[in-house]
Amino acid sequence: MALVEPLDEEELEPALRDAVQFFKGPLGVVPNSVRTMARRPEIARAFTDLNKAVMANHGAVTGEFKRLLGYVTSFVSGCRYCQAHTILGSERFGASEDRLADAWNFENSPHFTEAEKAALAFAHAAAQVPNGVTPQIEAQLRAHWSDGDIVEIMSVIALFGFLNRWNDSMGSALEDLPVETAERLLGDSGWEVGKHR
Repeated sequence: MALVEPLDEEELEPALRDAVQFFKGPLGVVPNSVRTMARRPEIARAFTDLNKAVMANHGAVTGEFKRLLGYVTSFVSGCRYCQAHTILGSERFGASEDRLADAWNFENSPHFTEAEKAALAFAHAAAQVPNGVTPQIEAQLRAHWSDGDIVEIMSVIALFGFLNRWNDSMGSALEDLPVETAERLLGDSGWEVGKHR
């Protein structure tokens, strides 16, 4: 059960209601997390703007891959809510079934390039507490990605660090579409709804 219930979309102030429609593109819904943040509209507005900026594509890091980075970050953090949302977003941004099925086991997958594996390994290490980024992981990342791309990769990891803590601590209830997608695609990883009912 959620610590704080989300507001209904109709309860949001009009400008915020318009702004959060952005989430329906990648997720099909305005997430309960954002509708909970909306109890303090300035937080929901700032988060929405940050999300738009982080998920925009300026270099080689695609929208599909950004969501897979978010998935790995959320997998390490243990946030089932964000795992479901990121796997849904990856699918909606064109990830193949093979990439979706192997996202939690990327190191052994033939469906990711060496550059992608370096970025996913960085996400895996950066999401650990304490942080697990080593000089070797940094060197692998730098071997494949530009400075601008690394900034985008780290921005995704940091964004989901915020979301993982928000959703896991708040017990945000998962919406139907992310649940259906996670049950279909993440069964082999041990995913279950858990506290996010």
